[in-house]
Amino acid sequence: MTLYDLVEPGLVCRSNDPAEPRYRIAEIREADPLGADALLAAVPAMNHAADVPALTVALRALVPEPARLARWGVVECLAAMRDLGLLLGSLKRHGTEPVAAVPEVGPVLRELGRRTDMVPRDTVHHYTTWNPLGARRRSYTATDMERHLQDAVRMVFPSLVAALDSCAEVARLEPYDPGFAPALDRTAQHVQSVVDSIDFTVANVTPEFFARVLRPYFEEIDVDGRDYLGPAAAQVPLWLVDLTLWQSDRSDPAYDAFLDESLPYSLPAWRAFHAAHRGSVSAVGKVSAALSWESAHRLPPQLTASALSLARVLRLLKTFRARHIGIARKAYHDDLRLYDNGSGGAPVALLRTVLDLTRDNETLVRRALPHADVSAPRTPAA
Repeated sequence: MTLYDLVEPGLVCRSNDPAEPRYRIAEIREADPLGADALLAAVPAMNHAADVPALTVALRALVPEPARLARWGVVECLAAMRDLGLLLGSLKRHGTEPVAAVPEVGPVLRELGRRTDMVPRDTVHHYTTWNPLGARRRSYTATDMERHLQDAVRMVFPSLVAALDSCAEVARLEPYDPGFAPALDRTAQHVQSVVDSIDFTVANVTPEFFARVLRPYFEEIDVDGRDYLGPAAAQVPLWLVDLTLWQSDRSDPAYDAFLDESLPYSLPAWRAFHAAHRGSVSAVGKVSAALSWESAHRLPPQLTASALSLARVLRLLKTFRARHIGIARKAYHDDLRLYDNGSGGAPVALLRTVLDLTRDNETLVRRALPHADVSAPRTPAA
């Protein structure tokens, strides 16, 4: 059992309509519309043997007939994409374009993407959140390290969903409002789970395993002449927290371009969140503007509290990014890497850019509070 499974069920749906099928996580995990459980349990052995013919036969065997697919709801469609995706990534890892090898899967991928309002292949959501636990877990390698990596990503999602609620609240308020600082404190509490997740990853997954064993399964595949990335940590929407805290008006063209490419892999509600807040005034923009009108020696208590809370959550984001870049540098070191870019399509240099941007925004806020302690988090208000 992981931290993810101990979270209150309501928290998973909090930022979205609880009736929306994408957030009925237990139902998606339980679903096996392709009858794939036994076959997918054999995939790690096929991968170990690099048995492309067997993987091809397995993918062909799972392709559903149109009439069968037409009877499915969104829950079944998400589970089907999850299960087909394990074979898509496996074939590509062994040098075979899956749709070229099994052309009949192409129309199915397009239809599953259309029915779920997502890209026509599996994403990090399929690979982690919607993946069954226990004996039914879908896995490329059936190794402990792969399971640890899945769990590290899986445990982040409930807190990030909750963080989007508090970020939306921050976006509605001004630094002088009594609710501004508490909303930022709640955001910091939720972002802490991302730091915990990266620490869990460092402790349980080696850079060598990720770079040499797992990373090849996340390569892009061709569907109708367009490349689609495989499951990637970059699809975890920490960038939506960035958006409301600083990125909407204090970004960098390279980061903006990367987010534009990552956005299609996100959930529909999160794409809507991005559209609603893109180009708005960020929390850093609001706080820095307010501070510029005040005397540094006589700041209103509410503004001081807001600036402190903002500096603390930015400090957490900076901590996560510093640890993330440390892992990435090891995994993509010249002596180890098989690819120039991460599974989300970004080079390590972009991680450095985002870390620098986060640090610059934290420094901007902190310098207005030269005697304040931003290291000790406040207790978030209920």
